[in-house]
Amino acid sequence: MSEEFTVVPVAHVVGGRAEPTDDYWGGSRAIIRIDATRFDTGSVLGLEEFSHLEVVFRFHLTDPTDLHPEPRHPRNNPDWPAGGIFAHRNMRRLNWLGVSRCRLHKIDGLDLHVEDLDAIDGTPVLDIKPWFQEMGPRGEVHQPNWPSDMLTNYYAPPQN
Repeated sequence: MSEEFTVVPVAHVVGGRAEPTDDYWGGSRAIIRIDATRFDTGSVLGLEEFSHLEVVFRFHLTDPTDLHPEPRHPRNNPDWPAGGIFAHRNMRRLNWLGVSRCRLHKIDGLDLHVEDLDAIDGTPVLDIKPWFQEMGPRGEVHQPNWPSDMLTNYYAPPQN
């Protein structure tokens, strides 16, 4: 069942955070710079009507030897239950893909000015989609308590 395919970045993150960290992404501003050799401004026509984007990116700084398919505790905290690789959202994944939802502030040519994108400067962006409310979860949403505990400061402003 192993099927391989190639993806190419459609954009890169410019500015914003230089180092990946677990918390304090709130207020982080960056630019998603769309590849002008592949796209023109027609590619973003209508996008300014949306408040939020869903961005698929590659964790490009991940150490390929740091893949942990076995169950492990989130952030290595023994107070939180161990879970398998698909019960986590971190960078330790076979394809090193991340998904982020961020606020779109403005568009300047092929530069998308965003806030709260949890990807760092230089990150390859594989896809950009407008966020539709109708595509959010349907029905009751439930989760264990540990993600809420773990992510208390995820979108908090940086601590100086």
